[in-house]
Amino acid sequence: MGKQASGIGLWARRMTIVGALALTAGCIAQFRNHGYIPIESDLALVEVGVDTRETVLDKVGSPTTGGVLNDTGYYYVASRYRLYGWYEPEEITREVLAVTFTDAGRVRNIARYGIEDGQVVVLQRRVTDDNIADVSFIQQLIGNVGNVNAGALLGQP
Repeated sequence: MGKQASGIGLWARRMTIVGALALTAGCIAQFRNHGYIPIESDLALVEVGVDTRETVLDKVGSPTTGGVLNDTGYYYVASRYRLYGWYEPEEITREVLAVTFTDAGRVRNIARYGIEDGQVVVLQRRVTDDNIADVSFIQQLIGNVGNVNAGALLGQP
C-alpha cells in the first residue's frame, strides 16, 4: 500500500509541475509580423527620376497598397504586434515606405515613416455616398407616414 500511495503522490507532483509550466507558457509574450517592406539592397536599386511604376514592381515587389483614386504612389506597410495572454494585441512597431510618382510615372520620392514619426499617409479610398444626410432609419420611417397615396395602393391613378 505504501508503494501505491507514493506512486499517486509522485503523479500528483508531476501533474502540478506540468500545470504550472503550462500556465507560465501562456503568459509569455508572442510576436506576430504583418505586411512587407522591401529590404535595403533591393530598395537601393530604385532610382529617383529614372524608374517607373513597372520597374519598381520588378525591383522591390508588389506594394501593400497604392493610391486608390489617383495612382500617386505605392505604399509598403509592415507592422509588428505583441500578443500577451488575454490582453488585446498591441502594435509595437509600424513602418510605411511610400514611393511616390510624378505625373509622367517616374519615381518622385522614397520616404519611410514609423509609428514614432506620427506621420499620416493618406490612403485614399472609395466611399459610396447614400445621399441621406444624418437621417436614421426611424426618422425615415416616421417621415414617410404621411406620404402614402391610398389610390396608388389600390391601383387607381
